[in-house]
Amino acid sequence: MERGKFITIDGVEGAGKSTQIDFICEYLKTKGIRIVLTREPGGTEIGEKIRTLLLSNSTGQMHADTELMLMFAARNEHIQNKILPALEQGDWVLSDRFTDSSYAYQGGGRGLDVSRIAQLESWVVQDFTPDMTLLLDVPVEIGMSRVESRGEKDRIEMEEMDFFDRVRQAYIARSREFPDRIKLIDSSQTIEHTTKQISAILDTL
Repeated sequence: MERGKFITIDGVEGAGKSTQIDFICEYLKTKGIRIVLTREPGGTEIGEKIRTLLLSNSTGQMHADTELMLMFAARNEHIQNKILPALEQGDWVLSDRFTDSSYAYQGGGRGLDVSRIAQLESWVVQDFTPDMTLLLDVPVEIGMSRVESRGEKDRIEMEEMDFFDRVRQAYIARSREFPDRIKLIDSSQTIEHTTKQISAILDTL
């Protein structure tokens, strides 16, 4: 059986991931592709419990190193018990966030040394890499105005604007470092403008 493809979608808050995830799933289904939708942190029973701990406002203060290690603990469960088994069955997997988000949020946002993130990546992820990453890019002001309209914010969304500016710049830097894998998509305009870009990229797979 042919191994499935692993696609990740990433970006700052308010970039429009949820809307585009729905489009991607339906688009791939029209091509006769079985798609497994998952997310990070989360995707497994343990991962979802870690997600609650990481995002709940009731969690309180958390050291940046603790946040990073919890992210990778959830990611290890995700890879071993959700992503790899699905790919081996020939399914395609679409994950809402993956390792790039650790470099952006804990590296760019929290200011952690990227070499330390790379050490965890080497241990947990090893040489497992998405076939394609769709990086939705939007100016922070636009993204956060969309977040404001959604209502209550989670622990991460409560951060200051300069935090998300650093996150965005880290994402853009990643896209320049890995241009073959990470496709930078302008999601600041209409939904239709974004879906047109995504469908053209997906067709290359």
